[in-house]
Amino acid sequence: MTAASETDEPTVPATARLGRTALTVADLDETVAFYRDVVGLAVQARSERAATLGAGGSPVLELLADADAPPRDRTQAGLFHTAVRVPDRAALGAALERIRDRGTLDGASDHYVSEALYCTDPEGNGVEIYTDRPREAWPRADDGTVEIGTAPLDLNALAAESDGAAEASPETDPGHVHLEVTSLDRTRAFYADRLGLGVQTETRGASFLAAGGYHHHVGVNVWNGRTDPAGGRGLAWFEFLLPDAEAVATARRRLSEADAPVTDREPGFEVRDPDGIAVRFRARTPREP
Repeated sequence: MTAASETDEPTVPATARLGRTALTVADLDETVAFYRDVVGLAVQARSERAATLGAGGSPVLELLADADAPPRDRTQAGLFHTAVRVPDRAALGAALERIRDRGTLDGASDHYVSEALYCTDPEGNGVEIYTDRPREAWPRADDGTVEIGTAPLDLNALAAESDGAAEASPETDPGHVHLEVTSLDRTRAFYADRLGLGVQTETRGASFLAAGGYHHHVGVNVWNGRTDPAGGRGLAWFEFLLPDAEAVATARRRLSEADAPVTDREPGFEVRDPDGIAVRFRARTPREP
């Protein structure tokens, strides 16, 4: 495995951010309704086989219909949860109201760097809706890494700040993706050493990695003892948005030179992590800050 030298920009540059997550689902209508009515995303495109949902004109989620795809096996790696980031507590309070009214709240936590609500879509995929605290308020260890914890979230106080919106704010965007993997060591080597993400926090059975000092763009855990590669319904792929076409070309070249199998996927390319999870790369568009 080849990693960039310390003087080089990492393969995933500091200016990268997470893009869309794509899910393979059996019932497209029901799943679209959940992400529209509960999460609050707008349907931006729709066909018999697929739907794009987003906010403020930017895509957040792709749903791909495949009634013949088998359910994900309990032993298989894959999605722990997707994560949709909203701009403030007023928007998070509105999300709480929508979940209570139209869905089921599975949990809520103060993670020190963010405040989060958890629910599950009709296909069994975990969903986190969260808002970040200001970056300067994030607690950090002596080595500069971010400290992420879990504490109770005051739901009554959060609901009192709701702006009552039925739809997600235009500033809503993809925040991170959290994966269930078969090996922390192999997965960390791929995302940290090969892609160049920084390890921000490590806890028992989990690692959190990011570009540009964010608290995490990718979370990985082995909490449920997954032993087999990813497969079945659920996560199809997720993507990183790079600043421009030159950054995409550089990332592709570096990964090819490191013997990572690269597949072209217009308008970018795709590689797979050690569990077969597809990670895509493309340049961000003018509508994607």
